[in-house]
Amino acid sequence: LKRAAPQPLAWIHGDNGLGNIALGASEHAPLDARPAHRFIVDTVRAHPGEVTLLAVGPLTNLALALADDPQIAPLVKQVVVMGGAFGTGGVLGNVTPAAEANILGDPDAADIVFGAPWPVAIVGLDVTERTIMSQDYLASIRDRGGAAGQFVWDVSRHYEAFHQQSAQLQGIYVHDSSAVAYVLAPQLYTTRSGPVRVLTDGIAVGQTIQKPSTMPVPAPDWDERPECQVCVGVDAPGMLALYESTVCAKR
Repeated sequence: LKRAAPQPLAWIHGDNGLGNIALGASEHAPLDARPAHRFIVDTVRAHPGEVTLLAVGPLTNLALALADDPQIAPLVKQVVVMGGAFGTGGVLGNVTPAAEANILGDPDAADIVFGAPWPVAIVGLDVTERTIMSQDYLASIRDRGGAAGQFVWDVSRHYEAFHQQSAQLQGIYVHDSSAVAYVLAPQLYTTRSGPVRVLTDGIAVGQTIQKPSTMPVPAPDWDERPECQVCVGVDAPGMLALYESTVCAKR
């Protein structure tokens, strides 16, 4: 919204965003002429109360949708965001000491989205870095999951190498898939309620700070905003079992 778009993270996700795997030819759907935020507005308007917005990147398009049509907020079933970090277990950020990548990508948009009057759940590093797909787990998915399992293995090779180099981790953190798991099985997650602000300038730009609803002291910059649900705990084995059963289920 107010700053340059972040550059692609080729050393993490590959030059094509898919770990540099070769993609075969496929039938492409025709391009939609609408900008992404207008597609969101139109879809929500067409299906009031039914649409969950699952955001696994910077939140620019959601903020633009709100600017275009603020009245869509109460029509959205829920917004589930993979992003942020709230200090649970000492996890504070992954691209700076204070910020997670998706939120830092557009902190101004994130602060708008977290302050809008729609139900928001935030699935951040506090739970995604506790959920790890080991190399053996990924190999098992590959061996039993058919074409989908092979794709999961192929697309994660570059990503796993990044984790080995950056965190000495024999596997991968499960970020975006954890947000999907929250939509499908929220009982796997423990949440904390309270409004959330995002710092939009200074050395800690992109930091996500929640005022828990149990905190009694006044905090004017938080108190007039709606509560968000922040994930602070996860049944990691349960999440991994859900993923495994989904990919490896007999078809």
